[in-house]
Amino acid sequence: MKNSFIISVFLFGILVQGQEKPMIQQEEIARIESVLASDKMEGRAIFTPGIDSASVFIENEFKKMNLPFFKELKNYRQEFVAQGKAANNVIGMLPGKSKPDEYVIFSAHYDHLGMKKNGEDKVFNGANDDASGTTAVIALAKYLKELNQNERTIIFVAFTGEEVGGFGSKYFSENMDAKKVVAMFNIEMIGTDSKWGKNSAYITGFEKSDFGTILQQNLKGSNFNFYPDPYPKQQLFYRSDNARLAALGVPAHTISTSKMDSEPNYHKLSDEVSSLDLANMTEIIKSIAISAQSIINGQDTPSRIK
Repeated sequence: MKNSFIISVFLFGILVQGQEKPMIQQEEIARIESVLASDKMEGRAIFTPGIDSASVFIENEFKKMNLPFFKELKNYRQEFVAQGKAANNVIGMLPGKSKPDEYVIFSAHYDHLGMKKNGEDKVFNGANDDASGTTAVIALAKYLKELNQNERTIIFVAFTGEEVGGFGSKYFSENMDAKKVVAMFNIEMIGTDSKWGKNSAYITGFEKSDFGTILQQNLKGSNFNFYPDPYPKQQLFYRSDNARLAALGVPAHTISTSKMDSEPNYHKLSDEVSSLDLANMTEIIKSIAISAQSIINGQDTPSRIK
């Protein structure tokens, strides 16, 4: 009886530990991705009911986590006017424990191309571009909230209007003190394998700061690798939502796997959930979480971009 009791206590301890340790699970990634890239979202074009539905979904995910609102906002919407119409980013945050005035940003854009007027398939679902990145931001928010080890303040933001000129990131950057931003992890199209295969991704502007070097160092001993952007002629560093803060000196980089010279579903109706490798996407999100730890906990500070 005594030995049985000791064994039971030991097993219970293992179970409790297992429950306490946060996890990023493929089932959850699939759930979020499938909603964001569903036909109900009507392609998430800015200024449409579809993107409003996507905004509400992201807001509800943040609400379920009980994320605090960003700065003076009364809810998760950062509202602004673009082209004479109302638009909004979706933002949540985790206050830093010892360095609350130093910010680490995780971002993606949740808008896409919308719908075509006719045809059997009318919806540009944007599963990879960029429901995959938005899914990552939501999953990372949940994971890091449960981990509860951030010394620096973490900001989670889903931008609108990237596809039509970067309106969301422009407004966000104009209302952010760039000097307080230590790093920006912008996540764009991570749903397909990179040119190096699984367990790999690239970082735009890799050579412009030591951001990527820090991330790779934190993954030492794993089978995951971050590489410099292999498509320099595409000027990807300047084409996504990281560019606004990078221009202000922030080590703001985009993490992606998209094969920009041969991505068959890019900006096409075929960019659907069925075209994604959700298992590999889950591993990428896990690797981003691990690689970010020393920046989040205040140990590492990436060099500024000139």
